[in-house]
Amino acid sequence: MSTETTTETVAMDDDAKLALAREMFAAWDALDWGLVLDLFADDGVLHSVMQEPVVGREAIRERLAILGSKAESITLRIKALGVIDGRVFVERVDDFWFDGHHGEVPVVGIMRMADGRVTEWLEYYDRPTLLAGMGIVEDFGH
Repeated sequence: MSTETTTETVAMDDDAKLALAREMFAAWDALDWGLVLDLFADDGVLHSVMQEPVVGREAIRERLAILGSKAESITLRIKALGVIDGRVFVERVDDFWFDGHHGEVPVVGIMRMADGRVTEWLEYYDRPTLLAGMGIVEDFGH
């Protein structure tokens, strides 16, 4: 008899994936960093593709602490949302106030999901536009 432990991945249908994505976006809009973190898998990945990926909840918590420390408001204006080949794609504009600075950044995000959690979230946007909107001269998170 084997003592190996196996973990089964529970499949999510497209509606469940879209609902999870909407819950994640609403958590960002509410600046609810605890919920944002809870919606990631333990070994989840948050990857702004022009930087190294942030892997695991503790690393994601640290990144969110940087963002959350001076975020005054965030509205993720969703332009298009759908599932293609099992992944959630979103086109949006992030409208935010950060440390007294206002910015708007067009973003395309791609999420992979399993077991009711985000396992990978890739973000494509122009980083200098984001940093300028935040009033940041020197990049963070390297």
